[in-house]
Amino acid sequence: MLYQRSSSLFKEAEKVIPGGVNSPVRAFGAVGGTPIFAKSAKGAYVHDEDGNTYIDYINSWGPMILGHAFEPVVAAVIEKAKQGTSFGMPTAIETGIAKLAISMVPNVDKIRFVNSGTEACMSAVRLARGYTKKDKIIKFSGCYHGHSDAFLIAAGSGAITFGTPNSPGVTQGTAKDTLLAKFNDIANVTQLVESNKGEIACIIIEPVAGNMGCIPPKDNFLQKLRSLCDKHEILLIFDEVMTGFRLAAGGAQELYKVNADIVCFGKVIGGGLPVGAFAARNEIMDYLAPLGPVYQAGTLSGNPLAMAAGLAMLQHLNNDNSVFSRLAEKTEYLHQGMAKALQENKVNHTINRMGSMISIHFEAHEVYDFETAANANNESFKRFFHGMLKEGVYIAPSAFETWFISDALSYEDLDTTIKAVEKVSKNL
Repeated sequence: MLYQRSSSLFKEAEKVIPGGVNSPVRAFGAVGGTPIFAKSAKGAYVHDEDGNTYIDYINSWGPMILGHAFEPVVAAVIEKAKQGTSFGMPTAIETGIAKLAISMVPNVDKIRFVNSGTEACMSAVRLARGYTKKDKIIKFSGCYHGHSDAFLIAAGSGAITFGTPNSPGVTQGTAKDTLLAKFNDIANVTQLVESNKGEIACIIIEPVAGNMGCIPPKDNFLQKLRSLCDKHEILLIFDEVMTGFRLAAGGAQELYKVNADIVCFGKVIGGGLPVGAFAARNEIMDYLAPLGPVYQAGTLSGNPLAMAAGLAMLQHLNNDNSVFSRLAEKTEYLHQGMAKALQENKVNHTINRMGSMISIHFEAHEVYDFETAANANNESFKRFFHGMLKEGVYIAPSAFETWFISDALSYEDLDTTIKAVEKVSKNL
């Protein structure tokens, strides 16, 4: 495939945009080479500026559950745009999508819309701190909750060591209130809690991790976190920016039958437009201004275009609950086909899957946390990524990202992908 136009566009972008991109992973820094510039997309396919077409497994990092340019979403945005794009005033559609989201998600009474998943998680932690009147939080190594200061923390040298900033601009004062835990290790989390009794406001987690590849919880980890939080009066926050309305109509809470105290959303709830949201029970949400003392605001929060797109998406998912079983079946089919191809070519690998999230780790042993994910062979992933790209299959340009399956993918698309894996894996 030729990438001359993309290469030219990247050089042009580098002159006016830091690194040539507006989000670092797009720069291909983890895999090498020149970023592919998208021009358009429809259904299961994305088309680049050089005229190449790819089967898409990024799907805008999750929200395109029903495929790109899903007609009801497009129509809703066009119609709403004709009436005005932003007012800075309440609109009826905000209440409509709020009612629908609350009806689909367990254990929430009220929801507030923001503009991104980062904003949702940042606001949820502030709310948890205000509600509990405690300062410290626990997050998990390898879980990404956006680029708010409190989340850009690397693990310390020991289980009880305070986090240290891993991005310049994050202060030590912020870092000292963030504790790092190991995903799927309840003993480690318990140790942190016991060592900081009465000081922890919340534990925030991706219930199914998507930012160290797909890593599901194991051994009732979420249930054990719930019990630990109940015992110590800690709020449990589920970051469902990836899993919400994707793994089930009610997200991971429904799938795993575990209630979180606060749930964060993004991506899907806006049908692919910039949006986020956080939701909880009345007694927690009523701590938000203007009812309560915890301040959170945004001029574009609940903007009509995002609300129209999100409402169209959620209505479809709510009316066609079979979409989740179809997605899971397609993902399992892809899993089995790729595993067979990799085994036949004697490639060390582990494939993790949950619902319509899946990832290949080039590691022979089980991958269940950030440390085991980091042990995988990154050089093999780089060759795999570029090999798949040449075969017309676009996956995340990082070994630490999940793939997202869309309902627009046909079994023919899946077979094409499996054949590409078979061909590429011969050279790994």
